[in-house]
Amino acid sequence: MACHIIKTANLAAQAASPGAQLPEPVKAALLTALDDEHHAEATYAGVLARHGEVLPFSNIIRAERRHAAAIATVLKAYGLAVPRNGYLSGDLPLDPVAETLGAACAIGVDAEIANVRLYDEQLIPAVAGFDGIVALFTQLRDSSRDRHLPAFRRCATRGDGVPDLVSQAHGGCGKGRHRGAVKGH
Repeated sequence: MACHIIKTANLAAQAASPGAQLPEPVKAALLTALDDEHHAEATYAGVLARHGEVLPFSNIIRAERRHAAAIATVLKAYGLAVPRNGYLSGDLPLDPVAETLGAACAIGVDAEIANVRLYDEQLIPAVAGFDGIVALFTQLRDSSRDRHLPAFRRCATRGDGVPDLVSQAHGGCGKGRHRGAVKGH
């Protein structure tokens, strides 16, 4: 999925004609999508800081960064500024980090459900007519629905029991994956 998102972002960016202007609703949708990815990254970074390198947060945070980079690729192609992550810098507020891993996972479930709804009800309709951006947003929505949400549901089902700790995690397009996940106490 990650490689598809990057490829789709590149195709959407290539569709931008030199000097092409996006309508305001399309710009706003791209910026809203980027803000949502930034918020998720900062939230999951807080969970990792509090609870350690635990799954699924350690994997999903990397996905959120890739998603933000994909949206940034499209923004840049249209000559738009890419805002930095104000949640990470503390310029924008975040909710407090959940005290337990189970509670953090339950919050992740709710966040991914809200993310799917955001794409379905607002963002995808706002970019209708911009096929590359529609395709990108559809893949981002599908990633939340089909990958992140099930991972958070599994984590929430585990509750506050023994978390999955990650000793090593690598992944990327064409690089293969090695997950040194171990059960820890």
